[in-house]
Amino acid sequence: MYRFVLTRQWVCLTLVALVLIPTMIKLGFWQFHRHEHRVAQNELIASNLDAAPVPVAELTSPGHEVPRSDYWRAVTATGTYDRTHEVVVRMRTSNDDKVGFHVVTPLLLADGRAVLVNRGWVDGADDPRAYPPVPAPPAGQVTVTGRLKADETSGGSGIKDRKGLPDRQVMLINSGQQARTLGRPVLGGYVELTGPVPAGGSPEPVAAPDHDSIGAHMAYAVQWWMFAAGVPVGWLVLVRREKRDREAATAQAAAESGAPPVSV
Repeated sequence: MYRFVLTRQWVCLTLVALVLIPTMIKLGFWQFHRHEHRVAQNELIASNLDAAPVPVAELTSPGHEVPRSDYWRAVTATGTYDRTHEVVVRMRTSNDDKVGFHVVTPLLLADGRAVLVNRGWVDGADDPRAYPPVPAPPAGQVTVTGRLKADETSGGSGIKDRKGLPDRQVMLINSGQQARTLGRPVLGGYVELTGPVPAGGSPEPVAAPDHDSIGAHMAYAVQWWMFAAGVPVGWLVLVRREKRDREAATAQAAAESGAPPVSV
């Protein structure tokens, strides 16, 4: 009755179905794990943003690689801004998606070390190779608060970042690179300024990371699993349809020839 499933066409179709089922199940779990990662990251961000600020030197030191568990931790630092070694970071977007620069100014601490402070976003000049107009930081000793971030290293780091770039422009915020320029120890990572808010709103403070959206990964996972469940169902539907069509064709041929129908 179902001998046709042993034909080459049906064997190939069955093999494709057998490959699709585990593949779709695996894709579903991949999306599920992405959902779990996003949820865990949102919880980490919320926890670190809500934590009481601590002195930045308690969480990092020169050459220290900021671990993910400390990303976005609220920190404080007291020192004097060193505008002489201030740099701008190219190709950064504002909170409303305009392209410009981030302003990174070293804050010199009382113990002789420094910490990089990302003071926020400024618009670029007409000439992208020119140093943009940047409002001066507060003079004298200041205490800043911000979010601790890790050194940026993707796409290269260190001296290579500055190859071919205009003076005082960089592509990445990297404490190791700036330590060589400053000639003094620089705490690993950098501080994304949240206070005090600059007068006049410039530089524009970097917005807090989104930790409310969880994306559609869970919905994608369910869809893949539904597709996986639908493959054997679809295969059975096709088999029954093929059987019905073959029986109808056989019956019609038998009726036309006057011979009794045979099973397929």
